Amino acid sequence: MNIETNKIAGAVFGSLLFVVGVNVIASGLFAPKKPAVPGYDLPAPEEAAAGGAAAPAAPAEPLPVLLAKADPAKGQSAAKKCAACHTFEKGGANKVGPNLYGLVDRAVASHAGFNYSAALKGKGGNWTYENIDHFITSPKSYAPGTIMAFAGVAQAQERADILAYLRTLSDSPVPFPAP
Repeated sequence: MNIETNKIAGAVFGSLLFVVGVNVIASGLFAPKKPAVPGYDLPAPEEAAAGGAAAPAAPAEPLPVLLAKADPAKGQSAAKKCAACHTFEKGGANKVGPNLYGLVDRAVASHAGFNYSAALKGKGGNWTYENIDHFITSPKSYAPGTIMAFAGVAQAQERADILAYLRTLSDSPVPFPAP
């Protein structure tokens, strides 16, 4: 009986020793490499190849020029990300955000049945192409305090395409500003 107990205890301790050994070897092989300085490396500003001065950035195209070459079909496709919170059909219901049919030239924060944030209520005026462009670039910078959680659309031509699509959502579309 004593020999049987020793065999069982030996098997248990042997198994534990094996598991600990595998753990030590695995942690050595698969240990993450820790950086010398915690954090993320940010890209360094690019230096010009000659002269030491930074090259001037290409000037951004003005909104009227972008709107002149905007494609409403591409805008409809790009606006699918907006459909999570907004509806686009005439007389459509409000969702998390207001219905966007007839948005261009509509008074800011005025769609019936939607409770706008104080930030948008305080803006006043009408939604122009320029205002909408600024808003969808970065809602939080256009109206600090807005409850719209959307980060924005970074690409200028994509915003112009969305504006061209929004223009089609009206009984009497507002003409684009002249380039």
